[in-house]
This record gives sequence, structure tokens and C-alpha cells, in this order.
Amino acid sequence: MTDEQKRKLEQKLWDIANTLRGKMGADEFRDYILGFIFYKYLSERMHGYADRILGDDGMAYTDIPEGTPQGEEFLSAVRDASLEALGYFLRPSELFTAIARRGAEGAFILGDLKTILNNIERSTMGTESEEDFDHLFEDLDLSSTKLGRTEDAKNELIAKVLTHLDAIDFALDDADSDVLGDAYEYLIGQFASGAGKKAGEFYTPQEVSTILARIVTTGKTRLRSVYDPTCGSGSLLLRVAREVSQVDDFYGQEMNRTTYNLARMNMILHGVSYRNFNLRQEDTLEHPQHEGQLFEAIVANPPFSAKWSARPLFLTDDRFAQYGRLAPASKADFAFVQHMLAHLDDNGAMAVVLPHGALFRGGAEGAIREFIIREKNWLDAVIGLPANIFYGTGIPTCIMVFKKCRETEDVLFVDASGCFEKAKNQNYLRPADIDRIVTAFRTRSEDPRFAHKASREEIAGNGWNLNIPRYVESFEAEPEIDLASVVADIRRIDAAMVGIDARIRAFCAELGLEAPV
Repeated sequence: MTDEQKRKLEQKLWDIANTLRGKMGADEFRDYILGFIFYKYLSERMHGYADRILGDDGMAYTDIPEGTPQGEEFLSAVRDASLEALGYFLRPSELFTAIARRGAEGAFILGDLKTILNNIERSTMGTESEEDFDHLFEDLDLSSTKLGRTEDAKNELIAKVLTHLDAIDFALDDADSDVLGDAYEYLIGQFASGAGKKAGEFYTPQEVSTILARIVTTGKTRLRSVYDPTCGSGSLLLRVAREVSQVDDFYGQEMNRTTYNLARMNMILHGVSYRNFNLRQEDTLEHPQHEGQLFEAIVANPPFSAKWSARPLFLTDDRFAQYGRLAPASKADFAFVQHMLAHLDDNGAMAVVLPHGALFRGGAEGAIREFIIREKNWLDAVIGLPANIFYGTGIPTCIMVFKKCRETEDVLFVDASGCFEKAKNQNYLRPADIDRIVTAFRTRSEDPRFAHKASREEIAGNGWNLNIPRYVESFEAEPEIDLASVVADIRRIDAAMVGIDARIRAFCAELGLEAPV
């Protein structure tokens, strides 16, 4: 897909979103648009798969006569194969195109659409994919009065949206099978930027995601596993996969139910098999769902300075016990760090976005920082990012990088706070900025006013405070003033002025004039 084709596709998708824009808030119409895109994807994937396996019999899936003994026999065979290969099943009459065309012709489709979405989930019951499809469409509420005051009004609006979507060719048969997934991710980004903090909580800007992904994949072409304990819509996990030839398995946890549903959809839309992702919905700190598992790559953008219980009982939890301290209840930043480190494999890398305060706050956080650096030597790099690059907050942030088996004892500090271009509402990192940051991390070379390798002794001398200006000078230092030279210059000027004054007086005397005072 060319950039021009992608731009046109994105415009069409946003036009469809605008059909619902006046009816409800951004986070609400997001659920409808993305839910219908997902239904279309499942339908087209089902249709293409069924046509391929029926090809030897010279049949097309939509030609199967439903309701007849022979037709149902074919459908039973297709169903078994589809559940094994795709993890779900749709009958020919349940395909997106069939229902969209009926709606375009004026038929009442709301009841059938509700049944079809329920049937997708029901088709997985008792199978390996059941948990990945469980309640996946629960946020697509077709009975909501926000779609219209009457059933006919709701039906008309939904039929219009489905008709527009049906006209879009997502080119699922092309080699670039990520087209629909990219379109989905585009809409997620648009909703996040348009809806501020509420929608931005589950989405990390692509430029930041790219930096995190390139950091944890440095030196690797394949990953056994990647994990995000606050996975949001799953886009950060998928970004990591773009930096290597293969990721075997994806793991994640998300507290918000709606966002968790988006993440599962996002995985499937990007062609990740239900067998290769394990996403769970729960509070990561309070109820971790992947206990005892270690991951080769870990990335996260946790909610900044979130509250958590910090119960004393956690001091016996394997994730926190060795530190002897818990992150304060008012700021869970280091609780997430401790949780992630507990899941990091010895040959792995971990990159997490945190607010700048995590670098220098004292108390328990200071003690945890000291333990990580002095006792374990796990901190690999600190990268300062520009302010105002996240949706819904303008605070400056940083990336902290950790590795358990490091070949050096220094810590790389990178000040990228000036690496941005200002846009209308927020700043953003340019491709050149991303490249400079990643290159600095990979080469670990000194760069005046940008990158510095600090020894543990230097960090200890700063009281384990990691505030970046302590290690990287951001501006040219003022030249040192030579006071003796300044005094000598003043004396020379004074002497010269005395000579000039004498000549003026002599000249005035010759002319018989009174010399000026």
C-alpha cells in the first residue's frame, strides 16, 4: 500500500467516524467503529479461508445452500477446520458483506446483527480460543439510545456505517496483510489525540513506541516473548514485533475492560494467532496474571504516578521482597518497575516510560533506585524525552532501560528534551530525533550536551539521584571571567581618558575658550 493509498483509506475511515461523531463522545463512537472494523475483518478472513478449503470441491463459501442436509454437512466440516485454524466460525449468511447489503437495501438488521456477534463468541465455546473471544463485542451496544431515539433510527445509522465500511477494500489477500490492522491503529491514535487524557491513557504515541521497541530489540532478530504489564490497546506490543523478523508469543495485562477488548481485537487484526497471545484483564500490581513467567523483552508505559494499595503484605511478595521497601501508595511508578524486573529474563531487556520525578524523588523510591544500581547493576540507561509529547499531559517524561546481565557498570544518560518539533497542540519526535536517540543508546558514545556515561561512583556521589541535568549539560557553559584582565582593561581605559581630557583642555586654552567640566 502506497502512502497515498493509506492516506485515502484513513480519510475514509475518519469520515465514517464522523457519521457517529455528533451522537456521542469520542471514546463511545470509537467502540462502535473499531468493533465493526473487527467484525468485517473476521468475516473477510473467514470467507477467504472457507473459499480456499472448498476450492478442491469447486465450491465458493457463499454458494453453500444453508438449511439443506448437504449444505449443513459442508458447513459442519468448514466449522471444524475454521475453529482449528482461525479460532472462530461464521456462516455465509452471517458474513459482514451479507448483513451490510441487507441494511443498504432497507432491511431491519439490528436484531440479526446482535445475534451474529453473539454467535461469533458462542462458536468458540469449549475451544482453545474461547478466552480470547469471550465478551469481545460487549462494548458494541446496539440497543443504546445514543444511536437513535427509535429502533428504525438506530437501524438506519448502523446500516449507513456498515455500508460505508463494506465499500472499503482492506486488501486482506495482499502480501501486506497488515493494512486493516494499521487502519485500526490509526483510528486508535486519532481517538486518543482527539479525546485527551481519557482516550490517551491506553495509547502510547508511535514515536515513543518505536524508541522503546528498538531499544529492547537491539542486537536481536527474533524474540521468544514480549510482555507489557499495562498493555492498553496492545499497540506497543505490536510495535516491538515490527523491529524483528519474528516474535513467538505476546503477553500483556490491562485493567480497563474496554481497553482489554481493544487489545485482543488489535492482536487478531494484526494477524497474531489466538495461540500466540496471552492477554489478561486485571490490576497488574494487585492481581498479577503471569506469575513465575520470564520474558525476553518487556516494554511499558504505565499510568504516571498512579495510586496503589502498597499493603505491607507485599513485602513478602517475590516481586518486592528483596528491595525491603515498597513504592509509596501515592506513586506506583517504581512498583511497576519492580514488577517488570521480576519478570525480566536474564538475557532480556526492559524499557519503561516514567515521569521525571521517578529519577530524583527520595524516600522509598530513592532506596529502590539505590538497590537497583548499587546492589544489582540493572540500570542500563536513562533517556530524557521532550515535554508535551503524550496525549492528555504536558509533563516531561523519561525512558528507563534495564538489563540483568550487563557487561558494564556505567549508566548512559541521554538528554533528548530538545529533540522535537512543535505542532499545534503538542510536540512530536521526528524520524531524525528517533534515530539520534536510538543510535546514542546502541553506541553508548559520549556526545557533549546530549549523552554521557556515568560511573556508579559518580551516581553515588549524587546520592543516587538520576536527574539528567546532573550528568548532561544541556547548554554551553558561560566563559569564565578573568577579573585581573578586566581590571587591567579598566585602568588602561581610565589612563586613556585622562590623556584625552588633558588634550581637550589644552586645545580650549589655545582658542581662549573655557574647557568643559
